[in-house]
Amino acid sequence: MLIEKFIDYLQLEKNYSSNTLSAYRRDLIQYNKFISENNSSLKIENADYKIIRSWIVSMVNGKISNRSINRKVSSLKSFYKFLIKTETINSSPLKAHSPLKQSKKIQIPFSKEEINSLLDSDFFTIDYKGVLQKTIIAFFYFTGVRRIELISIKESDVSFESSTIKIMGKRSKERIIPILPKLKESIKDYKEIRLKFLGQNTSEYLFISKTKKQLSEKFVYRTVNEYFKLVSPKIKKAPHVLRHSFATHLINEGADINSVKELLGHSSLSATQVYSHTSMDRIKEVFKNSHPRAK
Repeated sequence: MLIEKFIDYLQLEKNYSSNTLSAYRRDLIQYNKFISENNSSLKIENADYKIIRSWIVSMVNGKISNRSINRKVSSLKSFYKFLIKTETINSSPLKAHSPLKQSKKIQIPFSKEEINSLLDSDFFTIDYKGVLQKTIIAFFYFTGVRRIELISIKESDVSFESSTIKIMGKRSKERIIPILPKLKESIKDYKEIRLKFLGQNTSEYLFISKTKKQLSEKFVYRTVNEYFKLVSPKIKKAPHVLRHSFATHLINEGADINSVKELLGHSSLSATQVYSHTSMDRIKEVFKNSHPRAK
């Protein structure tokens, strides 16, 4: 099946993560199902822009956001590029397509006060789960890693001698992040509690469940969401907001944007620059201190 050949290509040639592969497969299967329901004799490689547009309209009518629709169509574009590469088709039916307009998604970071009040609180239990969850939240804020990167960190990736952590990012791109003293202390405390409650770690992963298995993304998401409900009124309380907070707070404190780019594992500076426009308090402060008539 062409879809599976495409997924194999993304996995073997492009080194895409399992989450990205699942998203591509899901989008293409949904699209192929739409084709079958509207024209059972039409093959996915022979579909023209007319049927694609009908699919897009159906998603709009189904109240799917423009952002999500654009992502799905992007999956489709990559698929047709693959079919051209393998000489299955001559041209893409999406070559003249323009993405739907979408509003800019503004991520509001947690404030330093919210994060400090949580990490300094007694909300966390002193059993294994509580220490694990506190370490997860501290780790996100001290490193700015993505959720999938955190749960994929192995024991061997952490070096206390060099005070660094090796992170495997998107498309198997490796980067090194320094371990600050407070985070090193948190990791050591976590490992002591893990040994006390679970015995010797038989898993290769640093963060593990009570059954000594790799953490699920759902568990990590719920950890961040549930604890930040206790200290923050913000609507979105997800691991990515902590990544956003990490970058925003560094830049607000004067960190070089290129250094933040490397820490985040971004491939381009434009992806990092969004974090330099998020703090209105910082903008007001700079404006007040810089404008000639404000003094």
